[in-house]
This record gives sequence, structure tokens and C-alpha cells, in this order.
Amino acid sequence: MRLVGIDYGKKRVGVALSDEEAKFALPYGVWANDQQLVANIKALCLEKLVDAVVIGESRNLDGTENEVLKDITLLKSVLEGELEIPVYLEPEFYTSAEAERVQGKSALTDASAAALILKSYLERHSTT
Repeated sequence: MRLVGIDYGKKRVGVALSDEEAKFALPYGVWANDQQLVANIKALCLEKLVDAVVIGESRNLDGTENEVLKDITLLKSVLEGELEIPVYLEPEFYTSAEAERVQGKSALTDASAAALILKSYLERHSTT
């Protein structure tokens, strides 16, 4: 079972991919948040035979919805219409800051944040 993790941002979207056994998550890439985003995610899912997509659920610290969550919810809805696989939301707080703290600021910081989101999901849903 392979999964894709997404760290959504208004300008850039971090993408991560799990191994085939869904035991670990690795940064995959950083894509522009443009008109090709959904097509790029769909192509990746088809190419890598992905079983589910996990998008970081951004909220305010008090748990209320923020502006980014509206866009994330829309992306989730669009992907559910385009893909024949489940799309899940995974709570996330400061994953980009954590990725930057661990590896330093780089071109792949957003992809590393996506890997942290996916890792969190995998750990919470592990059957082992």
C-alpha cells in the first residue's frame, strides 16, 4: 500500500511518497501551486500505483479553521472527484518549521514537511 503525502501551501506544495509497505515516508518533491497541481498529483498517483492521498489539515492553534484549510478542503474535494482512491486529512502543526529545524532551509523543505505529515498518518494508522 503506497501513499502520497501533501503539505499544501498557497505558492508551493510539498509532496512525499511512502514505500510500498507504507512503513516510512520520504520527501518526493516541491511543486508550484498552479493550474497543473491536480494533474500532477493524479499523474503521480497513477505512475506509482498509489492507494491513498494524505493532505495536511492546517488549523489555528485553538483548533478553529483558518484560511488555508478552505483551500485544502477544496483540493481534497477535487482530488476525490479525479482519483478513485481515498483522500484523507491529517492534523498538522508547524511541519514546515520542524522540517526546516531538522534539515535546514532548502528547496525541499516543503517536501520534508509533507513527509512528516505522511509519517504522522502512517504511525497513527499502523497495524504493526
